Amino acid sequence: MSDHHSPTRKAVAVDDDAKQANLIRLRRIEGQVRGLQAMVADERYCADILRQVSAVQAALRVVGRELIRNHLKHCSAQAIRSGGAVADNMYDELIELFDKNYR
Repeated sequence: MSDHHSPTRKAVAVDDDAKQANLIRLRRIEGQVRGLQAMVADERYCADILRQVSAVQAALRVVGRELIRNHLKHCSAQAIRSGGAVADNMYDELIELFDKNYR
């Protein structure tokens, strides 16, 4: 298994403002998901639930964009500058990330 799947690795660098903004967004998304659970439990109108699902998905995309920006700016850039197998592994990781997240 390649190293980029290790659950204990840390980011090379993280912009603190971006981190705080992402944490706020994720807490808001958590609340939206709890709201969705209540809507389903209350048998709310399907179209209303689906609109809220879309809002959660859009909010998650914003978090994802910020995370990919940080990854490209710091982790990926450093690995690619290293060259060799480290760079090749990063290229593979980026292709996998884009394939899974941007279809």
